[in-house]
Order: sequence, then structure tokens, then C-alpha cells
Amino acid sequence: MSSTQARHTRRAVLQAAVDAGARCARMDSDMWFRADGEPDTDWQTRRTTAQRICASCPARAACEELALRNGDGEPDVDDLVRAGYTGPELAAIRAHQERRLTAAVAADQDTDGRQLRDLTVLVQTEAISTLDQRQHGARRSTAKVQAEQSHLIRMLTARINEIRTARRARAGWGVAA
Repeated sequence: MSSTQARHTRRAVLQAAVDAGARCARMDSDMWFRADGEPDTDWQTRRTTAQRICASCPARAACEELALRNGDGEPDVDDLVRAGYTGPELAAIRAHQERRLTAAVAADQDTDGRQLRDLTVLVQTEAISTLDQRQHGARRSTAKVQAEQSHLIRMLTARINEIRTARRARAGWGVAA
């Protein structure tokens, strides 16, 4: 994943990419963080090693984007390495990209989008379930089960329409097309 792709990717996908492909996932996590009271020379050696590992990591772009979105790193505290950057370096990048990161975090928190996706999956699951029962000749109170499923599908569809209408209104669409 390139840096540009990472910037346009949602948090869950970024985290999955890091979990699946990061070199540090198989290493001791203490390597990436400065211990309390650790001498500068010891930390500098470990920090350099960690940065070298990050430099060739296939998940580096996703890791960097997550670190920026999470607000990792402080301008005046050198206590971690993330995606090959120190805390002060991450803070500087975050300050430089503040507007973009604010929009990315807002998109990550798009609960309406997640709700729409989850509700759509439920509607599809219920519709498939109804079709399966009809095709396999389910006889147990078929009319009652079908009525319940139809009612559930209508309720879910109504909720989907409510969310879409509210999102369109917030986006300034006025009357939904």
C-alpha cells in the first residue's frame, strides 16, 4: 500500500494491513517504546534498529497513517518509533497535515456509513434466508416465519432510508434524488 492509498483508506482496513503484514507484529513490542529512565545511548541504539526495521516494512504506509490518525508522538518527547518515525517527527507531520487528518478521522468515525453497511447486510441476509426457505420447502409455520421476515426487512429498509435521507440533508442535497 502506498502512502497515497493509505491516506484514502479507512482505519479498519489500515489496521488489518498492519496486523497482517507488519514486521514488528512478530517482534517484542517493547523495542518500539523507550523504557522509563532508559539512558539516551541505549534508546538511540534501539531506536535506530527499530527505524531500520520499519524502513523495509511492507505495512509502513498503513502504520504511518494509523499513527497520525491516532495522534501518536509528542513534539518534545522522543519515546517511540512508529512507521520509522520518532515521536517528534510524527508530531511535525501531523501538524503539517492537520486538515487532511481531521477529515480522515471524521471519515473513520462515520457511524452512519457503518450503520448503512451493516443494515444492508442484514437485509440481504434476511432476503436470502427467505429465499432458501422457499426453495427448500420449509413447512414449519411458513406463513408466520415469512411474515416476521418481511416485517423485519421492511423495518430495516425504513431505517436505511432514514439514515440516507439524514446524510443527504447534512450534505446539503435538500430533497433526496
